[in-house]
Amino acid sequence: MMENRLLSHMLGGVIRDFGQPVMLWQSGVLIGALLIAWLLARLLRHALEARRQDRYEALRFGAESLTRALFPLIGAGCVWAAREIAGNFIHTSLLNLALVPLFGIGLIYIAFFFARRVFGRDGQTHAWLSIVEKLVSLIVWLGMLFTVLGIQDDVLEWMESVRFRIGTAHVSLLSLSNGVLWVCVTMVVAIWAGSALEERLMRASTIDANLRVVLARVGRALLVFAAILFSLSIVGIDITVLGVFGGALGVGLGFGLQKIASNYVSGFIILIDRSLRLGDTINVSGLAGKVTQIRTRYTVVRGLDGVETLIPNEKLITDVVQNQSSYLTRGYAKAAVQVAYDTNLDEAMALLARAAVGVDRVLNDPAPTPYLAGFGADGINLELGFWIADAASGTSSVRSNVNLNIWRLYNEHGISIPFAQREVRIVGQGLPVANAVVGPGAAETGEASGAVQARRLLSKEEE
Repeated sequence: MMENRLLSHMLGGVIRDFGQPVMLWQSGVLIGALLIAWLLARLLRHALEARRQDRYEALRFGAESLTRALFPLIGAGCVWAAREIAGNFIHTSLLNLALVPLFGIGLIYIAFFFARRVFGRDGQTHAWLSIVEKLVSLIVWLGMLFTVLGIQDDVLEWMESVRFRIGTAHVSLLSLSNGVLWVCVTMVVAIWAGSALEERLMRASTIDANLRVVLARVGRALLVFAAILFSLSIVGIDITVLGVFGGALGVGLGFGLQKIASNYVSGFIILIDRSLRLGDTINVSGLAGKVTQIRTRYTVVRGLDGVETLIPNEKLITDVVQNQSSYLTRGYAKAAVQVAYDTNLDEAMALLARAAVGVDRVLNDPAPTPYLAGFGADGINLELGFWIADAASGTSSVRSNVNLNIWRLYNEHGISIPFAQREVRIVGQGLPVANAVVGPGAAETGEASGAVQARRLLSKEEE
């Protein structure tokens, strides 16, 4: 009986037509349809490759499967059209059989495309990706095999006959499989749509960066929630039971999940009011660093040592946060120097202003300005004030370059930068005063000679 059923289906039709002249006609029509499909797929592939060059890595990674699906899907369409036309004149058992693998393989690649867009972010493979691809391939190939053999109805009847109880409900293996399949399909499609929405929003330069993140995450959450409701309604589960679940969730948020909920709400507040932005340099509770990510529950801050710290969003709302780059990308810096009292101050201040000219990130507007800060014990104190672009990325290198220019210009024009001088007096009975000049450059001359002179005077007095 099973043998007669197999022979009466599409596989049996191919066996009956084998060796007949009609098989040659079917083979010619099939080859012609596949050749047309190959040409069309090649043209579309080149067009897609040209558009993929400017896309993100994740989109290029997933589009590879979509490109591979072009030939079997277009081939299935061409073979179906050829079958409809040729069916008026000849048997089409071979064309019927060819439609099954063409459509099945195309479906596998389409599933791979969605799976890689969901589980293959930024071109990197995920552990779930391999599992999903193998599972999809197994299900589709089994479906193609059952279809070719004509036993798909028998398999569905057997799955319907296998029944068991889940709680108070009686379900069959077929209904459970359909439910799991629909839940998986809707969730994958929702996550894929959320990823596509996020990438499109991130490319929108006219929208604020924080607003783009908020819209992307809210959109993804709404899509996933809608997918859950849709899949539950398809399976036949009454969604009014979610009211009980919502009440239990509210009680859980009021007790055990209070901190988690607070962090999530704080995250949306930070993103909406734009108090922090990606790239800002902040200082919170003694931790200074650059904001690299703003997640819904936490914010990632990369310290000056390169170590990333996860700060709960609630802490950024309740604690005092110093934002060193909020709405202000430039910073004011000073370079202090001291010159001798016999220096030409006009020349010294002019050279001081020249020292900041041409230094990277030093702004010309406002222009660097020299000041006479005061009169010190060893010389005249001068200062150079200047503005630095993108001060949040650091000012030490800029100030170092300005100081090097000051040193070079003063050396070229003979302007000395005095070192500290101290006068040492040794007081004794009837002793003359012994002066010693002490300075960084006179450690072995002034200080040593003064000490020797003092000892000689003391020895003469004792004699």
